[in-house]
Amino acid sequence: MLTRRSFTFLSLASGLTACVQPQDNAVTRAESVSAVPPPPPMPEFYGAITDEPFPIPAIPPGSVRPELWRQEVANPWPERVRGTIVVDPDARLLFFLQSPDRAMRYGVSVGAQGFSWSGTARLQFRREWPRWKVPDSMIERQPELEPYSVANGGMDPGPGNPMGARALYLFQNGEDTLYRIHGGATPEGLGRAVSSGCIRMLDQDAIDLHDRAIHGADVIVFPSIQASDAPPLY
Repeated sequence: MLTRRSFTFLSLASGLTACVQPQDNAVTRAESVSAVPPPPPMPEFYGAITDEPFPIPAIPPGSVRPELWRQEVANPWPERVRGTIVVDPDARLLFFLQSPDRAMRYGVSVGAQGFSWSGTARLQFRREWPRWKVPDSMIERQPELEPYSVANGGMDPGPGNPMGARALYLFQNGEDTLYRIHGGATPEGLGRAVSSGCIRMLDQDAIDLHDRAIHGADVIVFPSIQASDAPPLY
């Protein structure tokens, strides 16, 4: 027979069971969260650079997908001359062809829709910590950039200058295309179509490419068939 006393005991026991169960679930959830592996460490060459005129911070772990890390790969275009630079904007990758067999590959961000450029250009010259001289076409869209126009001498190099630590200047038939391969990319922007046409790299990668690049080499930028990820950054 179920007496008042036994009923009370069973009710208390049920209440205790109900209280204990969420704690077990909480432990399970905590264990599940702790089981998520930490992001892979960034290669050492993405560490902070302190011997440049301006400091370059380290790239935080987990902020760049491994497939966008700088790495040596098989050369996809072995018939092309050593030193050729090839940009595949839809893959968000830049290749520096080292030999018929090997290439150095870098992750990049590329031009947003309506601002991208494609074709074959000549690497006319390179600059360390370049000035940013805003072309008139950009000032028409963003009048607030007038202080950094060509006529006004551009923006001083250093932190805040979107050109970053290095720039490669692309010419076609002897004329400046106004498009550049340069540093200044943020980890969160890498691998996206977000700029006003230029090819942006992490500063660590831009320095590496600058040191490898060959004056007068071909720079081939494939046309993009994908939509933009966001409005241009500048």
